[in-house]
Parts: sequence; C-alpha cells; structure tokens
Amino acid sequence: MERYRVLLVNDDGYQSRGLLAIRNKLVENGFDVVTVTPDRNMSGSSHSLTFTRPLKIEKLEENFYYIVDGTPADCVHLGYHIILEGKKPDILIAGINTGPNLGNDIFYSGTVGAAREGTMLGIMSVAFSPASSKNPDFDGMSELALKIIKQVLHKGLPDKVFLNVTFPNIPVNQIKGFLLTRQGRSAYKEEIKKYLSPSKEVYYWIGGEEALEEECEKGTDYTAVKEGFVSITPIRLDLTDYRGIEIMEKFDFLNIK
Repeated sequence: MERYRVLLVNDDGYQSRGLLAIRNKLVENGFDVVTVTPDRNMSGSSHSLTFTRPLKIEKLEENFYYIVDGTPADCVHLGYHIILEGKKPDILIAGINTGPNLGNDIFYSGTVGAAREGTMLGIMSVAFSPASSKNPDFDGMSELALKIIKQVLHKGLPDKVFLNVTFPNIPVNQIKGFLLTRQGRSAYKEEIKKYLSPSKEVYYWIGGEEALEEECEKGTDYTAVKEGFVSITPIRLDLTDYRGIEIMEKFDFLNIK
C-alpha cells in the first residue's frame, strides 16, 4: 500500500518542539514526511514571500530541510516546486505552532499563512496550534492531530478551503471532543513597550499578552477551546464580503466624479 506523503512546515523553526512532535508521530504511523522550515523563528510573518533576495535550501538529514532566512510561505513554495519537484503531496501540515492562532491571529500567523499558501497551490492543508504557549502537551496534541489528518485524507476538503485547528491547553484525557467553529476575535491584549538604548535612542517592541476573553461568542474558536473542545475552523481563500457588495451597490460608485 502506497504511503501518504506529507509536506510539513512551520513558522517557529526546525528546532520547534511542536514540529518535532508531530513529525515523529507521522513517521511512526508510516507517513512519508518531507519537512521544510525556516532556519529561525518567523512568527508573525503571515503569508509573505521573499522577492528581494535569493533563498538557500540546506539539507539537515534525509527528508528534513530548512530554508535560510525564509518565511513559512517560502518554505511551502520551495518545498513543493524544488524539493518535491512539483509533485503534489497528499497533504500539507503547518505546525504544531508554539502559541495560539485564534481569532484575528489568522491574519498575522506564519503557520496559517503556510496553510493558505499550500491551499493556493492546490494542496489540502491544515494548520495546528495550541490555545496557549504555556506548557502545551505537544505529544498529546499530535495524537489528536493524527486523527484529523486521517479524516481529511479520507474525506477531503472543500475546494479552496483549509483548516485552522486549535487544541485546548488541558490534559488530552480531559478534552471533550472536536467542534467545527467560526473565527473569533483578537487573541491578545495589545501592547507596545517603549525602551531607551544606552545611547539614548528610543525604540519600540510590539507585542501582547495571551488572553481568552471572559465572554466568548458561541460557535467561535475561542469558545470551543475555552470549553475544552478542539476547534476546527474552515478558512476560505476568497475573503470577499458578498453581502457587503450587495449593500454597497447602493453607493453608486460608477457615477463618482
């Protein structure tokens, strides 16, 4: 029986515990895993591709590569076109990420950006993340991820849709099950810190504190993980607001002078 081929990427780099945990789980279960990662943490790089300089691929070991100073989307692009020579893998897995990718995080996340790039290339893609970066059980999450991966390989995904999956950060035996969810809101309390260098230069650090909101809307990714479920959010490539088009047709843009 032919083995499934997985293109595995992330945004945290090749030494990430989440990446290594799911890679080991896939290999143990007979998957052919080709791993392509940035050479450093590229969190927050979203779906960016590198056009301003050349990229280098360095082979670490058989079926394990990383791209020097590249983005997660670069990893997908070069993994598919160069390393796999344009031979489409059965599935692309992004993660397991080090921290959460809930709500509006999907617009910033390099992990989600990699899954989106895979989908644009016609590859079934799934992004995996924990609900918190505080002591996640990556081995347990890998077991759950494997169940989702097998379902996707067996059933397929809708056209031009990928999955953003988030695991609650609780013991696996306490997880209540899996829920299909919609995207929630922000995952962080936004914060910009101001610093003064020894030479008196002012600089800033953009960041934020993880914070699941006290009151979450039913059916969202936040609510699912807060209540102990694995959140599975289908994400479409088409971001068009079709209802917005219907409303704005009344604006008469064509007659603007």
